[in-house]
Amino acid sequence: MRNAAELLQQTLKEEMETDRRPAGVSRRLVKEAGSREPRKRGEQGRRGRGASRGTSRRAAGSRRGGAAHILTEHEEIRRWAEERGAHLACVRGTGGKEDTGMIRLDFPGWSGPESLQPIEWDQWFRKFDEDNLALLVQEQSRPGEKSNFNKIVSRAAAEANRAGTRR
Repeated sequence: MRNAAELLQQTLKEEMETDRRPAGVSRRLVKEAGSREPRKRGEQGRRGRGASRGTSRRAAGSRRGGAAHILTEHEEIRRWAEERGAHLACVRGTGGKEDTGMIRLDFPGWSGPESLQPIEWDQWFRKFDEDNLALLVQEQSRPGEKSNFNKIVSRAAAEANRAGTRR
């Protein structure tokens, strides 16, 4: 079990380092996305109980360079990922028999087969919905190039940031 423990420690270290770097940027982008999103009449900044899962939280002007938006709708996520050549993956050693583990979007030249394992869309979306996640994405970088920036966040945290509260 030492090998497994070492692998899990290495994965945890990588995850913590990866999370630490863009955390400040992603908080700013989530806040920016929430502050630019037009609210519907009567909406208080939170989805009501009757709202369906899989809706998009798109920032107004999100196609401009640097702006970000939150995706929860499956087809929008699939479109965004496929336009950028992303591969669906889970982090090796984080799942169990029926649990996919931690999901990721992998891009050519990034993490690779040492730490990630390919999965299918149905597995990825099942985990995405079970864990009540959202995908924070950036369409273009400030210089106007197509951006691969993405971060998987909890929907509750995304909603809290959009509403201007911390969670």
